[in-house]
Amino acid sequence: MELLANSSASSSNLISFWRNPAGWLRDKNLGRGYWTFFSAAFFFDTGFSIYFFLFNLYLFDRHWNEREIGWVGGAMTLGSLLGTLPAGILVRKAGIRPLLIVLFLTAPALNAVRVLWIWEPAQICLALATGVAMSSWGVCFLPAVARLTSEANRTSGFSLIFSVSVGTSMLGGLVCGYLKEWLQRIGILMQPVEVKKVILLASCFIAVVGLIPVLQLRLPTAPSGNEPGTADSEQGTGWRVLALNPFLLRFLPLMALWAGFLAAFTPFANIYLSRDLHVPMVQIGVAFSTVQVLQLCMGLVTPIVCRLFGLLKGI
Repeated sequence: MELLANSSASSSNLISFWRNPAGWLRDKNLGRGYWTFFSAAFFFDTGFSIYFFLFNLYLFDRHWNEREIGWVGGAMTLGSLLGTLPAGILVRKAGIRPLLIVLFLTAPALNAVRVLWIWEPAQICLALATGVAMSSWGVCFLPAVARLTSEANRTSGFSLIFSVSVGTSMLGGLVCGYLKEWLQRIGILMQPVEVKKVILLASCFIAVVGLIPVLQLRLPTAPSGNEPGTADSEQGTGWRVLALNPFLLRFLPLMALWAGFLAAFTPFANIYLSRDLHVPMVQIGVAFSTVQVLQLCMGLVTPIVCRLFGLLKGI
């Protein structure tokens, strides 16, 4: 419940941001450490939002079918599942910054190899390893922002990173859609599969640029018990709360079902548009960007919906 309330507060903060961005930033007093992490997140989100939008279309152009693409997507999801708990242990043992350095080195490298090595067994193994590597981003992201912000500006810090992530996804979709036309206008003729290959490798390079601010990042020490994975959670407090909270017992299975449907839909949506409906790449890019704009707008509308109908009915 508290997390959902924070989500609504985040959207309200975004409304204030769009009205007066400079004043909003001054009022939130986000420090240098936050902006260093923000830079890393910007490059990471920009690179991989482009990559994951385009990668399945690239496999389709390389004559892969739904079964093969599904195996690769499933392997990556399994890797994320297997890597999350070990990543949490590593954060407690080694710290957030060392794990982020490993992430920003391994994830772009693995994804670049996936572009170059189009062989099904290799793709499945690489997707599994990529899922393990990428799982540490979610584990590191929340405590990193929590340490770099105060209680007063923490919601705003999360809001800003998430909104910029949506914006970069929108821009990435447009670039993917129009790049071939732009190249043709300057006299560079390339096959669609080669254009996608160039974009995918460039997106990996964009992501790895985020390593520069990560190397400059200095994280304050977390107060004892303030983050997931501390002594309280290791003793099972989280499980006791779950067992005693009827709302979570109803809500979490529904969220799992929601996530499962999205995971089944997302890898094949672009392929369906391209192969079955013969939609040009430009229009697919515009459609993807439109979805990102709608996602951002719906986030801004969420506080109004929750105020009108209440939190549960809003959900």
